[in-house]
Amino acid sequence: MTAAAFPHRPAMEVFKLAGLATSGTPRISVVVPAKNEAKNLPHVLPHIPAWVDEIILVDGNSTDDTIEVARSLLPDIVVLQQDRRGKGAALRTGFNAAKGDIIVTLDADGSADPGEIPAFVGALLAGADFVKGSRFMQGGNTTDMEWYRRLGNWGLLTLVRIRFGGKFTDLCYGYNAFWRDVLPYLNIEDATGFEIETEMNVQALRANLNVFEVASKEFPRIHGVSNLRTIPDGWRVLKTIVRLGVSRPARPAVPPRSTTGQHQPSV
Repeated sequence: MTAAAFPHRPAMEVFKLAGLATSGTPRISVVVPAKNEAKNLPHVLPHIPAWVDEIILVDGNSTDDTIEVARSLLPDIVVLQQDRRGKGAALRTGFNAAKGDIIVTLDADGSADPGEIPAFVGALLAGADFVKGSRFMQGGNTTDMEWYRRLGNWGLLTLVRIRFGGKFTDLCYGYNAFWRDVLPYLNIEDATGFEIETEMNVQALRANLNVFEVASKEFPRIHGVSNLRTIPDGWRVLKTIVRLGVSRPARPAVPPRSTTGQHQPSV
């Protein structure tokens, strides 16, 4: 799998979104957590659409040339160091620093196609509060998940449907996008590891956010070994679902979003 295998988006689609991004409406930040991904970054960073306003790489104390490679590929990239271990901590660091109106999360291992970003942004511009990628809806796919991980994902997803409702087709996937003004409603302060995607999805349901899924194709990482540990991280996801299932939402439901992309004040 190489960057050349990523499908190209229609030029008109990119042009329209680029026009929106430069007309002063939404600014877009892409947050990329990375740890020892120097060999993979050339397959990811240059393929993020040029109309993205800000790219933030959050480094997890890499011992290779991750930071140097990132800066050589994109001199304007924002590089941050996470203050705690884990993917959740890395994403929170990026979220807190992001200046965009829209925040997109993108893995650094080459498993996700940056060319899908227009679909996520388009769904937000069409009225969604939170957009999650799905590998299991029509048009999506994964070639990077063993059968036992598929089974675990299905079981955890079923628990979320029973307890919280919703019609999600995927749960533990790192490709998501949302308006920055809904971040307080996601309440992800307790998530430090890979369970952060589940926490965001469940909190979005609990806050009555307008959640939309887009089809996404996941590929095997290009170089290196995944930091995901199936059983320990699956256990963390299960504990997150149980914890949220017995607790009350920490914040009130989100008021409806206006046509300008901002939330209307509650009355």
